[in-house]
Amino acid sequence: MSIVWFILTTLLVISFQYFIFSKWGLTRIEYTRSFNKDAVFPGEDFEMIDEISNNKLLPIPWVRLETRIDENLQFSRKHKESMDENSEEYHRTLFSFGPYQKITRRHKVSCKKRGYYRLKTVSITLGDVMGLNNRFESVQAEVAVTVYPELISIEEIPLPSHSWLGEVLVKRWIIEDPFLNAGVRQYCYGDPLNSINWKATARTSSLQVSKKDYTADHHLMIYLNFDETDDIWLPILNQELIEKGISCAASIAQMAISKGVSTGFGCNSYLNDPDGSTPTIKKSVRIKPQTGDYQLAFIYETMARLEMDRSMNFNRFLQEDINKLIKTDVLIITLILTPAIKETIAAIENQGNQVEIIMLNNEQDRR
Repeated sequence: MSIVWFILTTLLVISFQYFIFSKWGLTRIEYTRSFNKDAVFPGEDFEMIDEISNNKLLPIPWVRLETRIDENLQFSRKHKESMDENSEEYHRTLFSFGPYQKITRRHKVSCKKRGYYRLKTVSITLGDVMGLNNRFESVQAEVAVTVYPELISIEEIPLPSHSWLGEVLVKRWIIEDPFLNAGVRQYCYGDPLNSINWKATARTSSLQVSKKDYTADHHLMIYLNFDETDDIWLPILNQELIEKGISCAASIAQMAISKGVSTGFGCNSYLNDPDGSTPTIKKSVRIKPQTGDYQLAFIYETMARLEMDRSMNFNRFLQEDINKLIKTDVLIITLILTPAIKETIAAIENQGNQVEIIMLNNEQDRR
């Protein structure tokens, strides 16, 4: 008789805990997820931070978090053990909670490929004491990280032998701006009389002249050609060379902006939507030349989101910009140089602009 009562009691306890966890197990469970960096360079480590709390008296035997990730996001070996062995596209983490307990867990992540990586939802699965009840729900936990293009040294860029890039990049562009004042200085022999600052002269009892600031008269526009052939409907086969072109463009933009050159970027690709889908209208990319850290970050972010595809052929893209290129030095990074492109380049040069070409296939410029 005692065995029967034991079995009945056990079944009653199991049923009771099953009911309790089914009804209240997932209530008052709060979860947030974040990255400790908004943007990184390829290979740079960053952290994904899970914060989950059990805001009730009922303890939770185990909770599993499961989220779909991009295969390019690489977790450290320590956290790879919690991933599904049959699929590298899911990351799983187990937790066990006491009453009113909060747990924060940090996962080291790295990514070797440029791009915009967005995690949207996470599946929270809860189990009871006996493992009979597995309840789950999907919650919004949107977070994103931007992986910038890889930067390379100027020595690795296949510059033509006659290249004007390098140490003289800024020096030939900087001129004195007569409308920008940067204070006063002592008069020197040869200074024009109209530069004398009479108020400062009277105040100091010695000849003072207005000191002019400097401005960049020219701009640098970097163009990247995504064409391998004239047929834009064909897929891009040599994606590694295009990626190299993106790295070249990013590295040159970094060098130019760091030296105060107003720099812009354009290409005949387009940007993916923030949700990772292909946009209905494939709009070519154009960033007007500007200076400053914000401009450089904007160029990096734009390059990170470039699709390996084309919006139009490169010659048509260049022709749309001909009338906008005034007092601009143009750098074209390309795999091919067709007769039509050469014609358009000649038209750009006829307007007084200087054009230089970097061939990604290491062929010499035969213009």
